[in-house]
Amino acid sequence: MFLLFEEAGKFMAGRVLSEADTSAQVELDSGKRVKVKTANFLLKFEKPEPAQLLAAAQTISQSIELELAWEFSPEEEFGFADLAREYFSDKATLEQQAGTLVRLFESPHYFRRAGKGRFRKAPADIIALALAAIEKKKQIALQTEQWVKDLSAGECPQAIREQLYKILFKPDKNAPEYKAVVEASRATHLGPLELLIKAGAIDSPYQFHWRRFLLENFPKGTGFPKLEAPAIKDELPLSTARAFSIDDSATTEIDDALSVQGLGSGTVVVGIHIAAPGLAIQPGSPIDLVGRNRLSTVYMPGYKVTMLPDDVVQAYTLQEGRDCPALSLYVTLDEATLEIQSSETKLERVHIGANLRHDQLDAIVTLEWLENPDFNHQIDPQPLLNKRKKLSFLHRLAQDLKAKREVVRGKPENFNRPDYNFKLVGNDGAEPQGSEQVQISVRERGAPLDLIVSEAMILANSTWGNWMAELGVPGIYRSQASMLPGVKVRMGTRALPHAGLGVKSYAWSSSPLRRYTDLVNQWQIIACARHGKTAALVAPFKPKDADLFSIISSFDSAYFAYNDYQRAIERFWTLKFIQQNQVTEITATVFKENMVRADDLPLVLPVMGASGLPRGARVLIKLGDIDEVTLDIHGTVVERLDAVTETANAPDDEAGDEDEDAGAGPIAIAVDMSETDASPAVTDQTAP
Repeated sequence: MFLLFEEAGKFMAGRVLSEADTSAQVELDSGKRVKVKTANFLLKFEKPEPAQLLAAAQTISQSIELELAWEFSPEEEFGFADLAREYFSDKATLEQQAGTLVRLFESPHYFRRAGKGRFRKAPADIIALALAAIEKKKQIALQTEQWVKDLSAGECPQAIREQLYKILFKPDKNAPEYKAVVEASRATHLGPLELLIKAGAIDSPYQFHWRRFLLENFPKGTGFPKLEAPAIKDELPLSTARAFSIDDSATTEIDDALSVQGLGSGTVVVGIHIAAPGLAIQPGSPIDLVGRNRLSTVYMPGYKVTMLPDDVVQAYTLQEGRDCPALSLYVTLDEATLEIQSSETKLERVHIGANLRHDQLDAIVTLEWLENPDFNHQIDPQPLLNKRKKLSFLHRLAQDLKAKREVVRGKPENFNRPDYNFKLVGNDGAEPQGSEQVQISVRERGAPLDLIVSEAMILANSTWGNWMAELGVPGIYRSQASMLPGVKVRMGTRALPHAGLGVKSYAWSSSPLRRYTDLVNQWQIIACARHGKTAALVAPFKPKDADLFSIISSFDSAYFAYNDYQRAIERFWTLKFIQQNQVTEITATVFKENMVRADDLPLVLPVMGASGLPRGARVLIKLGDIDEVTLDIHGTVVERLDAVTETANAPDDEAGDEDEDAGAGPIAIAVDMSETDASPAVTDQTAP
């Protein structure tokens, strides 16, 4: 005797070897023996052979018209054999019964399964919907097939062009557009990106990079909800200091300013004044939620995406001619020895006398101008005439602070690579299109104005970090255990040393308008200023606050993504500069096997012919083709330009993108930098 049964949604048939009350032992044609529960029995038969029955059932099932079978079926639940006798005849054969079973089972949109070979007809409206869905699926399959053909032929369908960035970077793997790209990629043996480039899907390489960044970081766009900046209600005293800021010309988020009082008296008070949005913006408020979502301003050549709306920024920025609320650190020093005698933090209003722009003044505020009172340029700008002594003192102080940090570091900071400024001609802050003429200029690291700002901010951030720790108030710190290779700068809530900077602790606090960590630390410092030793009880964030750890984790991730994009888009504009100026050869320095760093451009590239050359060797490179989408460029060594040894003139790779010295504007990070220690020239000053 043979048995037809269902097993895991499949129909099988075999010879019955033995049978009990609840099961039977069945041998399949393959020789495999299986135990079949009685509930899964469908048909018992003597002939034909099981394989013949199954083959015949498949053939007959395809001859059954579903619409007619549905008409013949009763409204109540029925068995497959019952319908076979209605559809074929009252003497339906075993093969016809099995064929009916197969047809019913594979047509759930017409017949719902009720178990053990029993079914119930589906309502007519459900069938109509199911048939429409089946037809739609069929049409989608046909459309997908056509898209595959188009892509393989080098043409990009509009539907795929519209979904380009989602397909590449955040795909819905069930979407037909994605499936078409995958299938065409297999058919052409090309990677998805290469396939789409060849099909002309990417009209603008710049938009490719920009829209990818937006998709991954700003999927809802970069616009802000309607927000109104709350007023600072504190009755703040007016400081006697007259402060000035030093920023790039395009900087609108003026976070910090400096003041000097007491020159010539033997005791000088230097003021470091930080914009104080933390006096008005409260944790959990609508503006705070926006800042916490963005976490930082994103800078790039010619454009930026701010952390806070411009109206909010302008309410708290240190604008010249205004008495601005500020969180101020006053450091009292011996004028002759520059020894720090004391420090004090105040919440106050400070008059901002001028917003100096370093890109306009770097050529004037030189070492000779600062150190030689008798030296004058042909034309000294009016804003500098009454600030020369103050700038000279601040530069002398900055040099002293740097030297003392270098003692703690154990070695001096060597910045033998330049920084680069990018300017898009005629852009005026509008969103770039990628075709603008780009200008790249060089600013040597450690320029006097850079050094003044960077050392002042390091002093403020380390002083406030130490103060919070003394009062038991948690903050967000940056630390580095040592300067050994591979030891990275980390963020945490403990006041640990920063070996790269040479300070006891370091808490970002100087840029609350453009970096969320600084706003968080400002809230904590404000609590310290108001409540002193009891600040830990009333500060917004308490020790071991889970919310603080969440902010650190989110900021780390966002900041990495933003900097990664800035490096990539600066590389794009560097390649565009090479194209626009028809640069075919560059001089470069070998910094590791088959990799060189351009001497006069922010560019690192792989080259052929550098194998065996020592680190630090200078070479002439012939440039190859540029791919603006992948940002690839290769070169070939034309000739060796020097005969240095392995270590001679090696580039200083320790100088990193640790923009903690910054308070003056956006971060300018070359594509090859790594975060290890302070780099005064990398002070957010080259992007808007």
